[in-house]
Amino acid sequence: MVTTVIISMLCVHLLCFSVMFLLISTKLSGKKLGIDVFAVGNLLLGLAYALQLFGGPNGVGVLGFINHSLTMSAPVAYVLGAMRFFNHSTLVWRPLLSFAVLYTLLQALIYWLLGNGARHALLAGSCALLFFGMSVTALYGRRTFAKNLRIEMLIFALAIGGICVLNAAKFYIIVAEGMAALDLNSSFQKSFYLYMSFLSTLLPPSAIWLVLGRLTEELRGMAAHDPLTRLLNRRGMVDGLQAHFRSRLAGPGYLLMVDLDHFKQINDTYGHQVGDLVLCHIAEILNSSARKGDLICRLGGEEFAIIALNTDHAGALQLAERTRSTLEQRPVPGINPNAPIFCTVTIGVSEAFTCAEALDGAMQQADAALYRGKSAGRNRVEWGAI
Repeated sequence: MVTTVIISMLCVHLLCFSVMFLLISTKLSGKKLGIDVFAVGNLLLGLAYALQLFGGPNGVGVLGFINHSLTMSAPVAYVLGAMRFFNHSTLVWRPLLSFAVLYTLLQALIYWLLGNGARHALLAGSCALLFFGMSVTALYGRRTFAKNLRIEMLIFALAIGGICVLNAAKFYIIVAEGMAALDLNSSFQKSFYLYMSFLSTLLPPSAIWLVLGRLTEELRGMAAHDPLTRLLNRRGMVDGLQAHFRSRLAGPGYLLMVDLDHFKQINDTYGHQVGDLVLCHIAEILNSSARKGDLICRLGGEEFAIIALNTDHAGALQLAERTRSTLEQRPVPGINPNAPIFCTVTIGVSEAFTCAEALDGAMQQADAALYRGKSAGRNRVEWGAI
């Protein structure tokens, strides 16, 4: 009786969180971060436990086979949802349906060859292997694709590892004691479903927390980047500069003010769509020319900036000349190859500065140098203080 009440509560938890996930996913336009697939996983598992209540733990009929297929399909849905959360595009319905059909056929084969006990052992053993793989993947993710979620991945790994251990124990008990191990009044079954109920209360809110955290990060990223070129905007540049100078080992910075020559003429001649292609071309060249750790920014219009960090006078000039020369030699891609467009830039370089508060002064120096370069004929690098 106690275990039946626990399973009933577990079923209600899963179905309620499934509805909650689905409602949240409808409010996320475009990128849903896998939360809609998590809703499917909760729905499948909730339905599986509902069928267990109606069919009994040892059910051999159609409901029993469907119950086991739903139970195994639920963690597969969670895996697919996690892949989407970590920006891996993947299909959902076709893999799920294929897996459910194959597992149902495997159940039928095992039942025909070895009996109902072997079918239940198959479920416990398969769950143990699947959750073991999920736990190992979560631990691996702490060092690779989820470095910013180290604590969260550790908690998930431990929680999933607990399911793995319980299913492995259930597999052993079924093999050793037969179907008697599935008695809902046994201490093991009570412990098993108590742990599952605990996870059904812990993991869904945790998933929502992670989704909200990812959305917050993306909003911050959008606020710090230019929407056209995906370079930093001025706010992002200031934030990056402050983060750099907070380090005790931070070296000086040099500001390179980069201005596209005759951009108005390009817009007037070819149109704003080509003008946007040109700006994206400039951004790509700046990214390829700068060194790792340098800050690259679009200040507005056709004006860009590079902050060369941890370098010296010669290094800053070398970066500026490399950028100018590369832009001069490479045509803008996506334009008629019979009439290529080549761009030039004028670059003003500031003196070294050693704190974020000195950025305004560096911008004045670089802007003055840039103005001198424009007056001297454009397509050149100018150095100098005010």
